[in-house]
Amino acid sequence: MTITEERPPPPPQEELAKQALGAPRRGVASRIASKTGGGFVQIFLVLIAIFWTVPAIGLFVSSLLGSQTSGGWWTFLLQPTELSLDNYSSLLSNGDLVGSFFNTVLITIPSTLGVVLIASLAAYAFAWMQFWGRDWIFLIVIGLLVVPVQVGLIPIAELYGSLGIFGSIPGVVLFHVAFGLPFAIFLLRNFFAGIPKDLLEAARMDGASEWTIFRRVVLPLGLPAIASLAIFQFLWVWNDFLIALVFASRDAQPLTVFLQSQTRQFGESIDVLAPGAFMSLVVPLIVFFAFQRYFVQGTLAGSVK
Repeated sequence: MTITEERPPPPPQEELAKQALGAPRRGVASRIASKTGGGFVQIFLVLIAIFWTVPAIGLFVSSLLGSQTSGGWWTFLLQPTELSLDNYSSLLSNGDLVGSFFNTVLITIPSTLGVVLIASLAAYAFAWMQFWGRDWIFLIVIGLLVVPVQVGLIPIAELYGSLGIFGSIPGVVLFHVAFGLPFAIFLLRNFFAGIPKDLLEAARMDGASEWTIFRRVVLPLGLPAIASLAIFQFLWVWNDFLIALVFASRDAQPLTVFLQSQTRQFGESIDVLAPGAFMSLVVPLIVFFAFQRYFVQGTLAGSVK
């Protein structure tokens, strides 16, 4: 009885080619990245984050200093007793500032909700509903992305004048909604198109209507993109100056226009601008950190299918 030895299978041709050619040569950038990775990169990123927050820290410290303080905001390290909340107390006692703050809220929240609601419905229609001219209409919507805001200022101002809403908060809200829809529809449509088709077909087989599918299937799955869109729209409207300056009257002016109107001669208004600007900064930060878990997912919406 002969015992036959089992020979291992020959290596594939790809492995033979690698052994013959040797390991692939690494570039200079790849070698530098491998040697400097780990702790050095983390320290470098921490330093960048610190430098990135220095302007916000300087703004906050300047809001606590008086208008007669000489030098930069870093002088508080030598004289910390100069810090006080007098600027905030005097600013909050100003009725015009409180009114402009509420005007900003009344402009931003409806503009954000309107864009999110209309864009989500339109995006679902463009992604999963069949109707005449769907692709051409979507191409027109994409084309509106390149239209600058400045193009619509004069004709829309004339339209608002004929309708009697020029200078009012609804006029500013309608402008923000109209110019925010193209990007919003484009973002949500790409995300909704990546939803598996089998889920929607299964819901239709169970007798669900299009509204039920949109509300119970598409919206929960599209929450990251919707939250990301809400952040973008909220920040854009909250920090807007041009549109509010053109279309908002004195009674409807938001916080950005109010702060600009408080600028005194030679810029000697740091005691008003610094606390007002920091108050305007706090609300977007709260909104961003509240939805930050969805932000990265939403910014990548539609990039991978």
